Amino acid sequence: MEPRSTARSTEKKGIHPHSSRSVFHGGHSPGFSLVEMVVSVGLFAIVMLVGLGALVSLIDANRKARALESVMNNLNIALDGMVRAIRMGSTYHCGSGTQTIPQDCADTPGTSFAFEPFGGSSSDVNDQWRYRYDAETKRIYKSENGGGTEFPITAEEVSIEEMAFYVVGTTPGDTVQPKVVIVVKGIAGAAKVKTKTTYSIQATAAQRILDL
Repeated sequence: MEPRSTARSTEKKGIHPHSSRSVFHGGHSPGFSLVEMVVSVGLFAIVMLVGLGALVSLIDANRKARALESVMNNLNIALDGMVRAIRMGSTYHCGSGTQTIPQDCADTPGTSFAFEPFGGSSSDVNDQWRYRYDAETKRIYKSENGGGTEFPITAEEVSIEEMAFYVVGTTPGDTVQPKVVIVVKGIAGAAKVKTKTTYSIQATAAQRILDL
């Protein structure tokens, strides 16, 4: 008779043999599911790709700016030296022919320009300074002995596509002061830079010695 009383007392206390299953198998786990992990990784990958693309574009733009700055600095130094020397010179001669004879080229520009430097002699053909553009090498060359020997004044990175000299006022006795207009067009870039930048520069030099 004692076992029956024990079973009844257990039921009264509310203890059930299967109540422990709800502890181990009931409810949801607080961790991430597989779908949530895939979505999170996908969003992270998209954000990283966008950020990487922006970083690559920024690096390319920086390289382009530095290449353009280097090219323009080299070209500006070369043109500045040309303009200063031309202003102090005389006997401007544009194009081919005898370099000691003044010659205009207002309508048809030339790719070479010669003049008598400051302190030189107009009767000496071997002391003429000459600037010449070479379409093959795309560089500007300078000669200080009438074209006997010449050397480049622009770097290899400076690619000059077009260069022209416009000269007016070289005729003796006219009312126009000798003047030279230099037009340069080219492409700036570097070996590791994909994009290139075109540039166009114009410089003007007027003879300081009066010729009216």
